Amino acid sequence: MTYEDIAKDIKNKKFAPVYLLMGEEDYYIDRIADYIVEKALDENEREFNLTVMYGLETDMASIINNAKRYPMMAERQVVMVKEAQNIKAWDDLAFYLQKPLESTILVICYKHGTMDKRKKVVAEIEKNGVVFESKKLKENMLPSFITTYLKRKKMEIDYKAAELMADFVGNDLNRLAGELEKLIITMPQGKNRITSDEIEKNIGISKDYNNFELKNAIITKDVLKANKIVKYFNDNPKNNPIQPTLAILFNYFSNLMVAYYAPERTDNGVAAYLGLKSPWLAKEYLAGMSAYTGVKVMNIITQIRLCDARSKGIGNVSLTQGELLRELVYFILH
Repeated sequence: MTYEDIAKDIKNKKFAPVYLLMGEEDYYIDRIADYIVEKALDENEREFNLTVMYGLETDMASIINNAKRYPMMAERQVVMVKEAQNIKAWDDLAFYLQKPLESTILVICYKHGTMDKRKKVVAEIEKNGVVFESKKLKENMLPSFITTYLKRKKMEIDYKAAELMADFVGNDLNRLAGELEKLIITMPQGKNRITSDEIEKNIGISKDYNNFELKNAIITKDVLKANKIVKYFNDNPKNNPIQPTLAILFNYFSNLMVAYYAPERTDNGVAAYLGLKSPWLAKEYLAGMSAYTGVKVMNIITQIRLCDARSKGIGNVSLTQGELLRELVYFILH
């Protein structure tokens, strides 16, 4: 089930007897767990019918005993197991899951990885409950996350502003949500559209000198603009480390290499082939195919890898990150 499917069922108070929420991305695990508590129990029911247990402080026998309890003056109880990745003896839970108590909602939050799906307990949860894997979002999916998040808050954001936020924060969704909440608070009353100006003013990111503007300058082969941005990065190294820049360039040129094999070189054809959410996002790849040959793109990807290694001290003694980036951008553009 997807996050949206699970949230819809919870909203309609259609609860499963057990949820296994696991994966590298904490954000969705936390949201589902909190939403279950919010919808399953009224505030006055939580004192006696919400049990929160922690993996480092409990064991499987205690979890099962709590799950077998009946609720007090309520229709159901919630047993929340946090840090479940620290628990052993998972096979013991499989026996309870063969016939779970209907009045108990057991929520297992297994973070920083996934449980072995070959385990018997996972198979039992899939029969009677919900197994959800929360994966890290790819960088190119972050602007869509930002747009959707703000839409729920009755706010809008320009796509360029969403790219700036994604570039600045990265794919830690809990931190990203926190930054968006701060941004919402700073918006003038009555204004519900966030632009690059608001990002620059309130977050401190330059709307003209950033990784996405550098990427666009490279796509259009705007040598002057690209060199101005590289100089700005070199003059402000603390705010513009090379690793996020290399990640964005590597992601773009890797996708560009794949785009050459698209059966149909149109907005819709390239978007479908790359799995992009909107045909509008394919325009930069069509522009890239016009500007760069496939052989050049392969060589660029190799140079980005070498630059990444050198930025970490491999085969590099004296060049700064700014100098490494200047060399890389020169190679790309010439």
